[in-house]
Amino acid sequence: MTGMPQGDTALNHGIIVVDKPPGITSAKALDRVKKALGIKKAGHTGTLDPFATGILVCCLGNATRLASFFLHGDKTYEAIMHLGVETDTQDLTGEVTARSEQEAARVTPERLQEVLCRFRGEIDQLPPIYSALKHKGVPLYKLARKGAPVQKDARRVTIHSLELTEFRLPMAGFSSTCSGGTYIRTLCADIGRELGCGAHLHTLRRTQNSGFSIAEAVTLDQLEDLVLSGRINEHVIPMAHALRQMPEYKVSSHTAKKIIHGAALTRLDFGEQQSRSQDLQDNTGHVKVVTEEGDLLAVLTQKSDGVGFSYNCVFPQTRPLGKPLSEGESMPRNAQNSFNR
Repeated sequence: MTGMPQGDTALNHGIIVVDKPPGITSAKALDRVKKALGIKKAGHTGTLDPFATGILVCCLGNATRLASFFLHGDKTYEAIMHLGVETDTQDLTGEVTARSEQEAARVTPERLQEVLCRFRGEIDQLPPIYSALKHKGVPLYKLARKGAPVQKDARRVTIHSLELTEFRLPMAGFSSTCSGGTYIRTLCADIGRELGCGAHLHTLRRTQNSGFSIAEAVTLDQLEDLVLSGRINEHVIPMAHALRQMPEYKVSSHTAKKIIHGAALTRLDFGEQQSRSQDLQDNTGHVKVVTEEGDLLAVLTQKSDGVGFSYNCVFPQTRPLGKPLSEGESMPRNAQNSFNR
């Protein structure tokens, strides 16, 4: 099935959250999204292994420029690890490298809880040798399959929460919210090592990603049905609403025109919001700028001098600046998108 979007306009740019099924790659899932919507330009914000399920944030059209702002966002997972068996990939798809089933049989919930506590907070994690990280331009998993594995240096990640949810030996389930770049299969392997029995990741489901929840996600089959029924717009999130963890500042048409022309900006350009001036002064990260019409205009970063701003990206506008909706006129939810047939 191929969708029929209404032209290549800003109406066709936004975010859709997909619940990826098991058995396909993230790239294949994205291909189905593109085919269903009838678009060519799309990307996702973080790969899920083929056996994993859950949130795949898909950026459509100009929203692909937002992908980098989601890559390092916090993520929440539900996982089950298999105690007593280690694999070369640290998950169920790999070759078994060691068995310690008798040791695993002696693990108690209390012992496992004690070990989980050691992994909360900031930890150094060695990326798996079977991963998409690259060495001299070549993905590590390709090198490992050729018998030339490369171990990357440990990286600092943050485990915000790590809770035991199920204990039925040899399986143990847990939920975790962690920083971007955390490998849950490596976490399983490290926990198993601490327990003295080894472990690997058996199942994985991502339930939150950079502010998006699984409740917002649609399956690929649902996505195709929504396109056919003309209701897909209800599930495409406008770009202005997507950067949920980023401070938002609405600007006047005068300031918006300055941004469109790439003019230098200072905090004075946001002076129409005196109540938020202290927020601007305190914020040292990214800022999303929205027009009076409610469209995403730009993403900026405050300079180290605390006064000026540098540009990350500026987005084309399809509505005249300074002309908000007339009195009594309302914009339907997600009206910034038009993927209906």
